[in-house]
Amino acid sequence: MDASRSSSSSSTPPSNPTFASAIPSSFPNPSTSTTPAPPSASTPLFTPPSSILIIGSGVFGLSTALALTQRDVFSHTTITVVDRASSPSSSSSSSSTPVFPARDASSIDTSRIIRGDYADPSYAALATQALRAWRADLSNPDSLGGSGRYNESGLVLVADTVPAALEHLSSPPSSSTSTGNPEYGASLLEQHNAKKSGVDYVRAAWENAVALGANDPELASRIKMLPDADAIRDAVGTGGTSGKSGYINRYAGWADAEKAMAWLYQRVVDTGRVDFVSGTVTSLTHTGDAATGAKLQDGRILTADLVILATGAWTASLLDMSGQATATGQVVAYMDITDEEQASLAEMPVLLNLTTGLFIIPPSNNVLKVARHAYGYLNPVEPAAVGTTPLSYSSTPSPTATSSTSNPSSSSTPSSRKISYPRTTQTAPSTTSIPPEGIASLRSAIVQMLPSHPALHSRPFSKTRLCWYTDTPTGDFIVSYHPFYKGLFVATGGSGHGFKFLPVLGGKICDAVMGRLDDGELAGKWAWKDRRRGRRVGKAGGEEEEDEMVVTEDGSRGGVPGLVLDEEMGREVA
Repeated sequence: MDASRSSSSSSTPPSNPTFASAIPSSFPNPSTSTTPAPPSASTPLFTPPSSILIIGSGVFGLSTALALTQRDVFSHTTITVVDRASSPSSSSSSSSTPVFPARDASSIDTSRIIRGDYADPSYAALATQALRAWRADLSNPDSLGGSGRYNESGLVLVADTVPAALEHLSSPPSSSTSTGNPEYGASLLEQHNAKKSGVDYVRAAWENAVALGANDPELASRIKMLPDADAIRDAVGTGGTSGKSGYINRYAGWADAEKAMAWLYQRVVDTGRVDFVSGTVTSLTHTGDAATGAKLQDGRILTADLVILATGAWTASLLDMSGQATATGQVVAYMDITDEEQASLAEMPVLLNLTTGLFIIPPSNNVLKVARHAYGYLNPVEPAAVGTTPLSYSSTPSPTATSSTSNPSSSSTPSSRKISYPRTTQTAPSTTSIPPEGIASLRSAIVQMLPSHPALHSRPFSKTRLCWYTDTPTGDFIVSYHPFYKGLFVATGGSGHGFKFLPVLGGKICDAVMGRLDDGELAGKWAWKDRRRGRRVGKAGGEEEEDEMVVTEDGSRGGVPGLVLDEEMGREVA
């Protein structure tokens, strides 16, 4: 992956909230300082590290950097952020100033959905808290949501009665998947059937929205059940529809993600407290069980007392994430539209179908975006092929370690075990397209959701890309100290829904760093979990290779699990 610099660590690593208690009556401006609650008698005193190295400058990394600068306890801590910075323009040499984050970061895009609609009450409460910050003081161009960074279009959340997109998985998606296991597809279908569906997710999200509305009259007045396709069609307003039932929440919308990240980056720079380093991290450094920093591609070594790994979909290239998280590529396409088309679609809400994963966001600046929130594609590679060396789960077995922290037996090391690694226009400049099935799926969304605009149905996409998620089995983030390496904190696992938490995420990460993440339910959800069960699913060099395939099963995903990018790029669509 990519990433930064800094120094040896003396820091001490360290319930489902009710809606009324989880959402404050007013949300602090992200640019103002917040102070965590004082520790209880049972909470050990936190000793701040003298230096912190944050690897990664996406929404996890930058929000953490900003939150650190806002807490007095870190006032004497040196803070460094390292990432692969991009040039301001590939066609311009007028400036050599690096741009953070890298242009292929998942948080860099024209738009991201901003919603409080979650099946999980903890996320619903936290997302609604974040939404208040996005909506605050919109007339102020310097506010987070100002200057068009947040747009309140409303959200139509729907699902099909049956997850039809998975019916054909009674046979595996491919006989030559990266797992080498012909039963893999059927196994995933069995896992899916035992998990929540999109219908379950929408139903639970509605119930949480209603519960939140009990304490928020404005929210209550802006949600409405859509019991059938006709109701969905009326709410969308384009003559199109998707799904069989759902609801509309007009207390939601979308953010210009790239502009919001530029806003966040500038806020961090303006503190004068954070040193940015442009460079690609190829490995983490450690002495025994103590993380000490990072090695860059150009040979530089950055050291720090505390290393925070906020590397998103690149995390597995630097740290063994077996069973914890994997990178999946999600299809996104953009279409140029006319002024008239822009005007006619400008007032439509975001439309998201959680059975198919397909969604459309209202166009902006004469560009229409359509995408799919799905199981995504895997891109299996050996770390050595991309120039990285992942840190093993532990350097040596500890005689006093518990089963969750000891060195698991394995037939292969992290450096030889294949990982799913993002393939982007930055990492592979020849990457200019997405698989044919993805293109066909996105085009079907335009036809179904925008029947009143037939000119768009066959118009070529002006650009396509893969957006790389960091998927965890449950869709929960990983915000936790590593169970073995002292001085290593992991902040990743956005699972395709982390961006909306930009105003509140850094503060929560800081709480966890200090051992004071008091949201009992979130603390458990975000903890590092012992998921290395040693399931044998593939072969490498004639020997069985241990690999834990991570599939997010929270009910929000559409499409087919287990697809391999290279295979799908070469597969024709009937």
